[in-house]
Amino acid sequence: MLKTFYGENADEKLCRGRIEKLKETFFKAEGAYPERIFSSPGRAEILGNHTDHNHGKVIVSAISCDVLAAVSSRADGKIKVISEGFKPIIVDVTNLEKDEKEYGTSVALVKGIANALKEKNLPIGGFTAYLTSNVFKGAGVSSSAAFEGLIAEIFNALYLGGKLSAMEKAVISQYAENVYFGKPCGLLDQSGIAIGGLTELDFEFPTSPKIVSLGKIHGYSLIITNTGGDHAALTPHYAAIRSEMESVAGFFGKKVLREVPYDAFYEHIGELMDKFSGRAILRALHFYEENERVDKAAKAILSGDTSAFLEAVEKSGLSSLNKLQNCSVPGDEVQSVVLGIELSRRIIKDGAVRVHGGGFAGSILAVVADGETESYLSQMRKWFGDDNVFKSEIRQVGTAELKL
Repeated sequence: MLKTFYGENADEKLCRGRIEKLKETFFKAEGAYPERIFSSPGRAEILGNHTDHNHGKVIVSAISCDVLAAVSSRADGKIKVISEGFKPIIVDVTNLEKDEKEYGTSVALVKGIANALKEKNLPIGGFTAYLTSNVFKGAGVSSSAAFEGLIAEIFNALYLGGKLSAMEKAVISQYAENVYFGKPCGLLDQSGIAIGGLTELDFEFPTSPKIVSLGKIHGYSLIITNTGGDHAALTPHYAAIRSEMESVAGFFGKKVLREVPYDAFYEHIGELMDKFSGRAILRALHFYEENERVDKAAKAILSGDTSAFLEAVEKSGLSSLNKLQNCSVPGDEVQSVVLGIELSRRIIKDGAVRVHGGGFAGSILAVVADGETESYLSQMRKWFGDDNVFKSEIRQVGTAELKL
């Protein structure tokens, strides 16, 4: 059971010990053991950097780190969430008004998810949840989406009889992040975490994407390095990518780039140059090329053509650097992401590396041949610290209850 959640190479004793410690923490504080245990994974964005919000294509994987929750229901309509290392938060399900002063907070996410369910006329109620996490916060493995998915699944299990599908939970989570948290994200993070496994997602119809399961990447490991910095203050930079792409689409009378054929876009480059920045046009070019790379990479994984898959990952990274321009904030002299990528390229002989997640700060993703993994881990940990270099496995299940 635990290997399903934490991977074939997981140390079951350590995993079980972590769960038991959380249960004991709950007992000491609440005077009773929790009724249920839930787990919500982080995610690795393999391909499809900043395309989901314009209805593009992505390859995403749930990975073997998680937010773990010990949970019991309560009858007073209060939601109490105590995350290890943070102050407790309390939400009353009778007061779910959006408050812009709460933008960027966990309170906003809990209220947003509860309100999304309420607006669908679905039953909600209170619960107490104690959380512990080994998901990098603010470093690109989507700690916020893991938290959102966790809260959605707790409601789903306690009050809805498990009736919500993975995509319904993802859409509810995205609503909370967009409307209550104040971040205009797409659906990549929430979908990958809710669905689990390694999947290709086509967001042409965002709330019901085409989902193709890709199995595993044999002979290679996913290694995520937190190069430094935090995503918390970068929302305006993420928002600019989406708004610039959508502004270009608006030139053609469309809402998103997916609705604009590439040939039409390319034919009007001259007119676009008169109206938009070069950066906006470059970001649109990235969108079109990235969709093609996702399809090629998915076919390569399914056919066992590892070289073609790695080439797609490497080209995606270069496109993010040169066209999407999300590897550093303008004027940033630290450039930890760019440095991490360039150092990685000097170590890896069989593999690929690219910016991971939203970018501008935080993490990079390396796909490294198993025979090179230990040497890569050793060198990167010397430079970036033992706690900032994470070897992950593909997790086959999304956010779910752990039934031990």
